[in-house]
Amino acid sequence: MPVIRRAAPADALALAELAVRTYTDTFGAHTADDDLALFLRTAYGPQQQGEEIADPAVDVFVADEDGTLAGFAQVRGGAAPDCVTDDAAVELWRFYVDRPWHGRGVAHALMDAVEQAARSRGATSLWLSVWEHNGRAQGFYAKAGFRQAGTKDFIVGTDIQTDWVMVRSLQSPPAP
Repeated sequence: MPVIRRAAPADALALAELAVRTYTDTFGAHTADDDLALFLRTAYGPQQQGEEIADPAVDVFVADEDGTLAGFAQVRGGAAPDCVTDDAAVELWRFYVDRPWHGRGVAHALMDAVEQAARSRGATSLWLSVWEHNGRAQGFYAKAGFRQAGTKDFIVGTDIQTDWVMVRSLQSPPAP
């Protein structure tokens, strides 16, 4: 089982490679090549990941198996969509597990780190956005206690997509 730890500056390149691979694996078949390339270039470059790791407003966690990254998660504060009514909510911004690690407990371990980070920020709830057609992720988030609260636009290159906004209280553990 990989160790969940905070990302370090030295992880920027490996994190960027993992982010590109997992995003492409999840959404590449449903996204025009030009839009995908534009999004990946602006969202997941090594410099961008280095800046996010160094940013005190972003908590970046990686699942590390002997130097190989199996997954990552990012938590950040900031404005939430109107459908998120808790003023003390923080965003689960990014959450990806590499395909070979699916079903092996990595996502649950990352979620535990996310919840701890959110609580340490004083959050009483977490919110996230997930593509309306990503049933696998929606199912995982629902099992983790998230419920759909609304929708928001998500732009991939020039393509405007619809994401579900899902929210979970941190006041109590998720229902089994």
